[in-house]
Parts: sequence; C-alpha cells; structure tokens
Amino acid sequence: MVVLGGTGFVGRHLVARLLQGGHRVTVLSRGFDPTKRDLKPKGASLIEGDVSNPDFLAAVLDDADAVVNLIGILNEKGDRGDGFERVFVGITDSLVGAMKRMGVRRLLQMSALNAGRGESHYLKARGRAEQLVRASGLEWTLFRPSVIAGPGDGLFCRFDALLRFAPALPIGRAEAKFQPVWVDDVAEAFVRALDEPRSIGESYDLVGPDVMTLRQIVRLAARARGRHRAVIGLPPSLGQLQANVGEWLPGKPISRDNWRSLQLDSVSFEDGLRRLGLTPTPVEPRVSTILNG
Repeated sequence: MVVLGGTGFVGRHLVARLLQGGHRVTVLSRGFDPTKRDLKPKGASLIEGDVSNPDFLAAVLDDADAVVNLIGILNEKGDRGDGFERVFVGITDSLVGAMKRMGVRRLLQMSALNAGRGESHYLKARGRAEQLVRASGLEWTLFRPSVIAGPGDGLFCRFDALLRFAPALPIGRAEAKFQPVWVDDVAEAFVRALDEPRSIGESYDLVGPDVMTLRQIVRLAARARGRHRAVIGLPPSLGQLQANVGEWLPGKPISRDNWRSLQLDSVSFEDGLRRLGLTPTPVEPRVSTILNG
C-alpha cells in the first residue's frame, strides 16, 4: 500500500489505521521536516521524492497493490489557479500514468464536496482531477468530504488562533453551511472502501451528522476556550474586500479563492459514511478535544 500525502492531517490518521489493520504502508513525501518528528509515520516506510515525477512514482509502485492519493493544498501562491492545477491535476495525471505502467489497479483518491462546481480555482482543479480518475480505467474510488475536523485541523484550530487576541471577528458569508466530518471517520471510510469491491467506481460524499453555519463554527471555537467573542457577519462587498486583503497577509487567513469556495454550501444529502457501514461522529461535543489535542 502506497500513500501519497501520508504525513498530512488526514494522512497521519489513515496511515495509523492502515497499520493497525495489518497493512504494509509506504508513505511518499515531497520533503520531510526532521524537526517535526511527531509527523513521521511510526511503523511505515517513508520515501522522499518528487511525487509529480512519473519515473519516481513508477519506481516506488514496483510492489504496491493499492495507492491512496491524499495530496492537497488549501491555498496557492498567487491567484491564477496554476498552483492547484499542478498539485491536484498534474500529480493525479502522473500517478495514473505510473500506476498503468506498473500494473497497479486500485486507486483511492481524495477529492472534495463541490468538486468541479462554482468559480473557485481549488474546486475546478479538484473536478478536473476527478475527471482524470474516472477516465483512467483503474479500479478507483473517490472521496468527497466537507470540511474535516480533528486535532490540528484547519477549521476550528484556525479560528481558535484568530480568536485568541481579537475581541470580535468579522467574517464574510457567515451563513455559509458546512457538515464537518470527523477525521477518524474519513480515515475509516478509506479503509472500509479498500476492502469493499462494491466501492470500485463509486464516489462517497463524507459528511458529519450536523449542518453548521460558518458563524456557528466560529462561536463553537470561542466557547470551547471560554471566550466571549462577537462574530460579525459582513455584507458581500465587505466580505470580498476582506478576502482581497487576506490574500496578502501571512498564512492567508482568507484568500480570494476561499471566498469563491464559500459561495457554495459544503453540505450533502448523500451520506457516504453510512453507505460504507459507518455512523457519522458528531463533531460539536469534540471541539474542546480538537483545540487541546
């Protein structure tokens, strides 16, 4: 089993679960920071290299029976879409080619809810990557999560950092809807699909049991710390302005492309977790665990 992106947020949970299930796991990394020892997958092999290089991929796929592609970014440098295109479409294209070359058939691919919809570069690139996978002729399964919650996430933890010193937090699209899904549920969905032949050629929307607005998510992050913070919903013009400014701030707390993505609610009536025999985990009672994890 080869996992691309196995040192990332979801990857660490998935690799641990795969190892627990007795799988032999090789994690591919574009570059591992030795100072971040807690990210190193214990019990898995770690190989560093250019994951966009078909020859490198072919070499490490020599004795693989399946591949999981979790590689992704939330922001790109600039706002042209080429960063998302390179990571999502380019790497997927190289991976599909290498798998065909080496005769590896099984591919589990991470995507996102709303992939291919709207004006966001991120979502457009996710959609094009899905098209490559669907047309590959491989034994593929696609996973399309809403925002993923868990210790160290980019959701509650991100707002926790912003709320630390701010007495109030203005946000655009405060009523945008999400269905946060617990990270261990996402990892378990991959494992279930790996052992389920009926998942081949299927896509699974991975969502939690509760729909939350962006405003509610921010308030939950504040309450979990015992903080009293005002959440100020901005009108569209000011929300767009906030994104334009955030584009140039360190770490891009919000970008123009985030703003485009926010125009679509990240919810689904199709419960992929239950289709895989899983009961979605409520996220709200676990916010304190997320922030203290």
